[in-house]
Amino acid sequence: MRRIVLSLGSILFSQLLFSQEVWDLRRCVDYAVENNISVRQADLQSRFSQLTYKQNKNGQLPTLNFGGSTGYRLGRSENPTTGVLEDNNFLNYGMQLQSSVTLFNWFARKYNTESSKLSWEADREQTKKTKDDIALNVAVAFLQALLAKEQVRLSQVQLDLTRTQYLATRRRVEAGALPELNAVELEAQVARDSASLVSAEGSVQLLLLQLKALLNLDAGQPFNIATPPVESIPLLPFSELQPEVVYTAAVTLLPQQKVNELRLMAARKQLQSARSALYPSISAFGSLATNAISFKKAIYEQVLTGYSPTALRVNAGGGTFYPVELPNYIDGSNVVGYFRPGPISNQFSRNFGQSIGIGLNVPLFNGQSARINWQRSQYTVQQWALQKEQGQLQLKQDIYKAYTDAATALQQFTARQRSVATAEKAFDFASKRYELNLLSAFDLNNSRNNLLSARSQLLLAHYDFVFKMKLLEFYRGQGLKL
Repeated sequence: MRRIVLSLGSILFSQLLFSQEVWDLRRCVDYAVENNISVRQADLQSRFSQLTYKQNKNGQLPTLNFGGSTGYRLGRSENPTTGVLEDNNFLNYGMQLQSSVTLFNWFARKYNTESSKLSWEADREQTKKTKDDIALNVAVAFLQALLAKEQVRLSQVQLDLTRTQYLATRRRVEAGALPELNAVELEAQVARDSASLVSAEGSVQLLLLQLKALLNLDAGQPFNIATPPVESIPLLPFSELQPEVVYTAAVTLLPQQKVNELRLMAARKQLQSARSALYPSISAFGSLATNAISFKKAIYEQVLTGYSPTALRVNAGGGTFYPVELPNYIDGSNVVGYFRPGPISNQFSRNFGQSIGIGLNVPLFNGQSARINWQRSQYTVQQWALQKEQGQLQLKQDIYKAYTDAATALQQFTARQRSVATAEKAFDFASKRYELNLLSAFDLNNSRNNLLSARSQLLLAHYDFVFKMKLLEFYRGQGLKL
């Protein structure tokens, strides 16, 4: 029982420590690019492309294959060691070693290998692009969560201010200096500010839940983020983020532009490979082979070895005589060679054969498949060239739009600063008039709400400006950092 209690205590303590741990943007981005499913899928595709490249590269080497076989033959069949038809049951064994190599095919395999290598490099850059997209999405979600947390802080400050004014008004009402209506209106404002705080806190939890989804974290896992002041977030000077400067850097540094360029280069190599298939190819081949047989008894009991002359003659008529000869036989079970197979090793040595040759393959007519593949490769090159051009145009448009958005966000942020300063002065005057009983609680609440709205708009404009600047920095290749 004591051990169980200690175990539960250690688990609760570790959960408490984890719940107190906060994640900054760098940690969120690093975790996302390592665990996000889209990134892992892109990485797998890159590994597949690497295997294709290795396969095509090794395909340029000569082939070498070894084969062996064994079988049992019954009845009248061909002796594989002699080629003679025999009535016998025997086991046959065979082994062969074959090799072939393409001597010249107009560099078709070479171009195909180079194309697969470029495709592999493109998939690696595509993986980097997927990581950049995930990092950008995480940064957006992180900034939205930071903004929501700032809204909570702002709502809490507003609620504390309203409560302080309500308590001061309640004391003055009890002293008879102010009517009860003032206290009731401030009490209602306290309730509204409390509801706004609860809503802001709920928004924080929802945004943190969305951020956990991007990180591929369990929804029930304790999670919190670091909240650096928005004023302390480093930004490059606006003068260093001119659109032409950013575009020049983006074309060189961004993975998507590298992907388009590598895809185009791979398509051009594939076009060369497809064109090579229209011409003849020369190959060389060679093989080593041997075989043997095995059976339990001799094929014949007696083996004819020749004839011996005798003194006898046969009269064929017409004065023609033929000599009579006697056949000579030996025991077939003792014959080595033709009728008896002999040891397996001797047969392998005796039946060993070799072959070597050169082959020529000329594509005369094959349904125009090679020519159609060549034409298809031409269209693929044009397609990727258009994709590259469109990507560059879209990138330039996105950068100019981001620059315009950042400039507009800066102007809005400056205007919101002036709006907050004006609202603070108005609220200060309203508070003083309220203390002198020259302003109603309703008008005071209106002035306070105007100030709260101005501060909220300023906070939103500030974060919007930071995000637009971070987007320009991202295009410039500066990465994401807060």
